[in-house]
Amino acid sequence: MVQRDNITDVDITIRFKHRTCTVFLFVDPMSTFADVSSELLEVLQERFPDGITSPVDDRAATALPEDASQIAYAVPRSAADPAQGWKPLKAAAADTPVAKGLKNGAMVAFAFPDEDGEVDFEVDFPTYDDDEVEEEM
Repeated sequence: MVQRDNITDVDITIRFKHRTCTVFLFVDPMSTFADVSSELLEVLQERFPDGITSPVDDRAATALPEDASQIAYAVPRSAADPAQGWKPLKAAAADTPVAKGLKNGAMVAFAFPDEDGEVDFEVDFPTYDDDEVEEEM
């Protein structure tokens, strides 16, 4: 398992999300997005060597990129209601999480651009469906 050698008091936790997958990383707030992306890709390659799959749906696996620089990021349009969608986080390789306004516990969607350079940030959140509860009773 990928693990940092030391986690310090100043590190922040960022929740990286794609579909139903959430990866929690301890991130040095002054590290670069190039380093953060490399660590995220390393974790994804270890956990999902054949691409990101979901146990709750039949969508095709999301293939992982060869290079961490191909990871795109987005933040919720509304921190109180992430279902309102995502706005791209334009982070250059040398930018830091702090410079982009990320704080401890931040939620960040990630995706990989397609051949045309288009990015679709797919994040699924669990829902409570009253109909399912009634059927079980």
